[in-house]
Amino acid sequence: MSIVRPTYDGETEAGTTAGAGTGSGMPGAHRHDPGGAPELNGARPGRDGRHEAGTGELVKQAAQQVSELMRAEMRLAAAELKDKARHAGTGAGMLGGAALVALYGVAVLLAAAVAAIAVALPVWAAALIIGGFLMLVAGVLAILGRAQARRATPPKPEQAMGEARQTMAELKERATHR
Repeated sequence: MSIVRPTYDGETEAGTTAGAGTGSGMPGAHRHDPGGAPELNGARPGRDGRHEAGTGELVKQAAQQVSELMRAEMRLAAAELKDKARHAGTGAGMLGGAALVALYGVAVLLAAAVAAIAVALPVWAAALIIGGFLMLVAGVLAILGRAQARRATPPKPEQAMGEARQTMAELKERATHR
């Protein structure tokens, strides 16, 4: 039966629990091996007789682990953004398809309205009525859109700029009265 035990640096070693001795040649590699932990380069003995890493070694390990963690987080973030972008692209394509189908649906409904009016009037008169109605709706939308566009010019935040000027004037006045 084989076990995996962590070594002093976080890596794992495989060993066996059958009392076969030190098959790997590493002290502490087997559960029944009474040997101590392997020595670290530059390590000094602690209170319990084990070797402990120095402060410099610990700082180096911490910096390396933080660096590895940041790289892993960046890879995770990139994978997540890639997945979200794929979903966004698929969603945008589906919305575009829905808009195209809706456009065809409106055209069919307009043709049905022309056909319904054509029961009482000639076909050309029914088409003229529906076309005139559509032009009236387009004109109203154009007027409303133009009014909204005029409200957006000039494209600078005038109210916020005015408030900022007022704040600056108040600060200057307070600074001169001290």
